[in-house]
Amino acid sequence: MEAAAQQELAAQAQPSGLRERIGFVGAGQMGEALIRGFIQSGVSTAANLSASVRSEERQRAMQQLGIQVFGNALLGGAEALCEASDIIVLGVKPQYLDSILEALRPHLGARHLIISIAAGAASAYVLGNHATLEDGEKAYALFSSVGLAIPVEERMMDAVTGLSGSGPAYVFLAIEALADGAVAAGLPRDKALALAAQTVSGAARMVLEAAGDNSLTHPAVLKDKVTSPAGTTIVGLAELESAGVRGALIRAVKAAARRSEEMG
Repeated sequence: MEAAAQQELAAQAQPSGLRERIGFVGAGQMGEALIRGFIQSGVSTAANLSASVRSEERQRAMQQLGIQVFGNALLGGAEALCEASDIIVLGVKPQYLDSILEALRPHLGARHLIISIAAGAASAYVLGNHATLEDGEKAYALFSSVGLAIPVEERMMDAVTGLSGSGPAYVFLAIEALADGAVAAGLPRDKALALAAQTVSGAARMVLEAAGDNSLTHPAVLKDKVTSPAGTTIVGLAELESAGVRGALIRAVKAAARRSEEMG
């Protein structure tokens, strides 16, 4: 779908409860987070959700959420999941996608909408060549109910994976390092970690909420606002720039995007 059409879709579609039954193939941390989010937001209900998972641990986790559980899709669970679902969310690792799709294929019909989150990035989405506007509205309703849902062109998905898919790990590393610095400066570990996490959360919220016209404020503007002349912040920023932190983050995203492209 053309970028303009995707942007129009994002502007017009609004999160709402869906009647469609949603089945997950694979429900690891991201899948479970989405299931919980769909239920909590009201976009779906436990009665309309199901999952095909491999391990007994994952089966118990899904049962605790009150959703229907099927066995391994590669060992007979595919047919039951397809019968019980209108929307199928693929939450398996990329290397397993082909075998999962082969298992699902005989049981898929015209009513089924397939959504893959295998790349690990659920904030951005791209519509396939055969997807309709209605399909896009359903995908938008689902993902916007749990956070940002940003339509992108297919050629951009490797970059999305390098940023949003791998990005949480970069932020976890930053939180850990900030906490380590605070410990070195005298704070107890538990307080340092809590403050580091809250600092990152608050800064991200400022970027997302600072503008009133639905456009994001550039982080450089916010950075300048909190940096006083001859103060503590400018000294800390100078250390980060001297160490090449900005360039390291840029290279990390590019390297992860290249790896995503290599994995196909």
